[in-house]
Amino acid sequence: MTHKPQIRIPATYMRGGTSKGVFFRLKDLPEACQSPGQARDKLLLRVIGSPDPYQKQTDGMGGATSSTSKTVVLAEPTQPDHDVDYLFGQVSIDKPFVDWSGNCGNLTAAVGAFAINGGFVSKDRIPENGTCTVRIWQANIKKTIVAHVPITNGEVQETGDFELDGVTFPAAEVQVEFMDPADGEGSMFPTGNLVDDLEVPGEGTLKATMINAGIPTIFVNAEDIGYKGTELQDDINSDPKALARFETIRAHGAVKMGLIQNIEEAANRQHTPKVAFVAKPSEYVSSSGKSIGAGDVDVLVRALSMGKLHHAMMGTAAVAIATASAVPGTLVNLAAGGGDRTHVTFGHPSGTLRVGAEAKEVDGQWTATKAIMSRSARVLMEGWVRVPGDSF
Repeated sequence: MTHKPQIRIPATYMRGGTSKGVFFRLKDLPEACQSPGQARDKLLLRVIGSPDPYQKQTDGMGGATSSTSKTVVLAEPTQPDHDVDYLFGQVSIDKPFVDWSGNCGNLTAAVGAFAINGGFVSKDRIPENGTCTVRIWQANIKKTIVAHVPITNGEVQETGDFELDGVTFPAAEVQVEFMDPADGEGSMFPTGNLVDDLEVPGEGTLKATMINAGIPTIFVNAEDIGYKGTELQDDINSDPKALARFETIRAHGAVKMGLIQNIEEAANRQHTPKVAFVAKPSEYVSSSGKSIGAGDVDVLVRALSMGKLHHAMMGTAAVAIATASAVPGTLVNLAAGGGDRTHVTFGHPSGTLRVGAEAKEVDGQWTATKAIMSRSARVLMEGWVRVPGDSF
């Protein structure tokens, strides 16, 4: 039997924040994959090693977690006054689909560096030493993100002493601004309420804050579902019943937010919305053994991504947390002590994170003007990725 040989495609493997993924230039993809559709999805699935019933992604570039099963396609900007178009694909680990419904905030930090290294940013805007401002058009949610990338001797500075909980080694700090971060069209609070009564079979009626900022997110109180907000990954991910509970909450919240028409659709929309639970500050020991004191944080947050508790915090969910904390009366704001705030420091399984946000009420509608956080990024490997020629 004759099998098609492997082909090779220029690619860069990068870490951005607490995530990593395979980055491509649109023009480097096979012609059939340069447009959205089945061919592109099949290619990216094969690159990452999905679908994998063993959930290990051994035969691909994925790392068998939602944080490491990611792809990025960068292209020339379609919008004026931007440097690059950024399209994010969240690849399912055990199912044959790529979810294009949202952004990855963590990888955004790497997009800025890739855009500079890849020639998307004009050389006259790159200082010899200082900071290069990269204007990113996030094509999934049609929003502007600005990355401030450090430059040394005309090149991206990747090494440094900035420490990010959830990432083992320090690196250079990259500041990322999410402009007008409400995700997609419509109200930041799609139900019109800061807190809703969410009816969930088997759970009863839960208080929930559902927000479109950074990424659509459903927040519930930890104590309402039997948790403390100090849980680590194994406390949730080793419990199939707990994961099923959270997926049920997520599905019913997605319907109430208008993201899907019925709960069955949630199975094919794993990336969004996210579901998270919040609690008032309490001391705990992070996954790295670091002690977090109650006075170190304003609020505790645990969030699930692609059906599992995240090891740290998704960048887009961090935007949702900060934005919700800035709006008096949301569950996040109340857990953080209430009142007006322009930033929040929250505890997650790997440690803490501080995020700034600005929100204002206009004619009875809340809007977010900006959210800002610091991440880091670096190239892990560059060259070509290989896939069988008949993969797509």
